[in-house]
Amino acid sequence: MNAQTLVIIAGFVLLAAVIGSLIFLRGYSGKFTFDTKNGTRPKASEGEGNTSGLAYKGRFTMLTAGVGVMFGAIIAKLWSMQMVRGDYYEDLSVQNRTRTVTTAAPRGRILDRNGVELVRNRALLAVTAYSDLVDDPVLVRHLSNVLGMPYAAVRRNIRDNTEGAQAQHTIATDVRRSTIAYIQEHAGEFEGVTVVDRTEREYPYGTLACHVLGYTGTITAEQLEAQDSEEHDEGSIVYETGDIVGQAGVEAQYESLLQGVRGEQTVTVDAAGNVTGQVGEVPPRSGTDIRLTLDLDIQRACEEGLAYAISISKQFGYNEAGNGAMLCLDCTNGEILGMASTPTFDPSVFIGGISNDAWSQLNSEESGNPLLNRAIGGQYMSASTIKPLSALAGLEYGVYSSTRTTTCTGYWTGDGEAYGKWCWDHSGHGVMTLEEGIIYSCDPVFYDIGHDFFYDKENPEGLQEMFRRWGLGSTTGVDLPSEQAGRVPDAAWKKEYFSDYSEEDRTWNPGDMSNIVIGQGDLLVTPLQMACAYMGIANGGKEYTPHVFLSALARDGEGGDSYRYNETGSKERLTAEVDSAYLDLVHSGLKRMIYEESATLAAHFSSLPVTVAGKSGTGEKAGQDPYGWFITYAPYENPKYVVCGVLEQGGFGGSSTVYGVRDVLGQIYNAPDSMSPTDSDRSM
Repeated sequence: MNAQTLVIIAGFVLLAAVIGSLIFLRGYSGKFTFDTKNGTRPKASEGEGNTSGLAYKGRFTMLTAGVGVMFGAIIAKLWSMQMVRGDYYEDLSVQNRTRTVTTAAPRGRILDRNGVELVRNRALLAVTAYSDLVDDPVLVRHLSNVLGMPYAAVRRNIRDNTEGAQAQHTIATDVRRSTIAYIQEHAGEFEGVTVVDRTEREYPYGTLACHVLGYTGTITAEQLEAQDSEEHDEGSIVYETGDIVGQAGVEAQYESLLQGVRGEQTVTVDAAGNVTGQVGEVPPRSGTDIRLTLDLDIQRACEEGLAYAISISKQFGYNEAGNGAMLCLDCTNGEILGMASTPTFDPSVFIGGISNDAWSQLNSEESGNPLLNRAIGGQYMSASTIKPLSALAGLEYGVYSSTRTTTCTGYWTGDGEAYGKWCWDHSGHGVMTLEEGIIYSCDPVFYDIGHDFFYDKENPEGLQEMFRRWGLGSTTGVDLPSEQAGRVPDAAWKKEYFSDYSEEDRTWNPGDMSNIVIGQGDLLVTPLQMACAYMGIANGGKEYTPHVFLSALARDGEGGDSYRYNETGSKERLTAEVDSAYLDLVHSGLKRMIYEESATLAAHFSSLPVTVAGKSGTGEKAGQDPYGWFITYAPYENPKYVVCGVLEQGGFGGSSTVYGVRDVLGQIYNAPDSMSPTDSDRSM
C-alpha cells in the first residue's frame, strides 16, 4: 500500500468522524433550543434554556466552519499528492522496494607497440547467489559437495557483503565446466544459484616485462580513504569495496584508462532487504586498451641478455650475481623499447589475492626484492659510466683542457701521499690525454679533474652542476610509479646528511670530489637516468622524457565498434647546453673505447652492421663483489638506440654486462654475438 492510498483512507476516516460528530451535536443541541411539548421557541423570561440554545447554535456554526476548513485542507493535500507531487511519491515508493547494484567491468588490454597482447582478460565462469541463500542449509550443503568446497567456506562466501548487500555474492570462480553443466542440468536443486560470466587478468608471457606491466589487486582501505578525501570530476571512476585496481606498473599508472565503466542492475527487495527479482540492467563497458612503446622481441632480448650476463658472471666466480637491470631506449623520442629487472615475479600470483607468505617473499632482501624495478628504482654508484660527463665538466669550466695530460703510474697522489688512490689498472696507463682517459677509463685523469674542481674558487661545484645539467639527481619523469631520484652530493648535502657527526666528518673534502668524479662515493644514479644521459650525449645534449605509453585504443566518434590509435607525441625533457667541440671529443672517446680499449671488447661489436659508441664501468661497494655497468648507443653516426645494463656483484662491466648489452643490439640488428667468454674477460 503506497503513501497516497494511506493518506486518502485516513482523510475519509477523519471526515466520517467529523460528520458523525456534527449529527450528534445537532440532535443534542435541539433539546435546548425548542419546546418539546408545544413545539414553540420559549421566551427569554420563561426559562434559562434559551441562553443555552443560542450558545450551542453558535458553537455548531463554528464547528461547521471548522469542518469545512479541514475538509478543504484534506482535498488540497490530496490534490497536491496525487496531481502535483505524484511522481515524487511514486519514486519514493519505488526506492523502498528496489535497489541498484553494480557489476564489475573487464579491464582494458595492454599491448606492445605491434599489437601483441602482453596482458589480456581470460573468460571464466563463477557461481553466485544472493545472501538469503544461507538460510537454506540443505541447499548450501549440496552446493558445497558439488563445488568441492568446505561447507563453512561456501556459507562464508554467501554471507560476504564485500560486493554489496543486494549484489550477487561470489561463491566460487573459475569453476570447471563439468561442474557448471551439472548445476545447470539440475537447476531445480539449486534454486537461487546463478552461473555468471566473469573475466580475470591473464599474462600470456608469464614474468616477461612484469615490472613494466605491474599487477592488479583488491583496492585497499587506504586507497578508498584517499578517494573519499579527493574531489571527483563528473564521470570519473568512483571505486567501491572489493574493486580490482592496478597496484603497480602500467596497471597502476594508467588505471583510469584500463578500468572499465561498471554496469548496473536494478533489483526488487522485500521488507527484510532480500532480493526478490530483477527489473533492469545496464551492462558494463570494458576499459580502454592501451599500446605500449615496448617491442616484445627487444623486451625478451633485454631479459634474456640480462640472464646470460648473470650466467657469465657466475662462470667467472661471481656467485652472488643475480640482481640487475637492462633497458633499451629509442634516443630520438624517449620511447622505452625494453626494460628488464631481475629477479622477476609472476603477476598472476596476485589474481584472487596473495598469501602473506608469498607477499613477504616478494618483498624480502633474501629474495632480492623481486617487486623492485631496478631500472627506475635501483640506486647505484655510476662507476666509470659517469666519466664522459666529468670530462665535459672539466672542459666547460676550464679545469682540464683537451690537450692537458696526466701521467698514470697506477697510483695517484694528487691529494698527498696519505690520501693516495689506485687506478683500476695498478700497472698504470702512462701519459693520458682527456680523450684517452675516456677510452681507457684511466682514473688518475679524472682524479685530477676532481682535485682541480675542489680548489677552484670560482666553480668549486661545477662538477655537480654538470651532473645536474644532464638530469642526474632528479627523476626522469618516466610514466611508471616508484621512480627514484638518485643523488648528486655536495657540501650542503653532506653537512645535513651527516648532522650527527663531528664538524670535520661533515665537511666536504678533496676525497669526496675524487670519489664522485669517477662515479663512486655518495653519488647515486638509476639505470634509466644514465640511459637518458647517454641519450643526451648521442643527441647533442637533448634528452626526451622516457615513456612506455604509446597510444590508447578508443571508439570512433560515431560510437561504433571500430577503433583507432591516439598517438602521443614525445616530450623534450632537457637540453644540456655544451660546446659542440667538447661533445665531439666525448663522442670520439666513446667510440674508440669500444674498438680500441681491448681486442676482446672490439670483437663483440665488430660483427654488427653499425658502428657503436659506449662505456663500461665497475662500481665498488664495501664487502661486496664489483657492480658491472655497460652503456652503448648506435649507430654512432646517427644514433637511434641506447642500451644500458647494470649487474649487481657481477664483476667487471666489460666482461659480464657487455654480453647482455651486445645481445640486445644483436636482436635489433639481427646479428647475434659470436663471442664466447674467455679468461681475458675476467680483468676487463
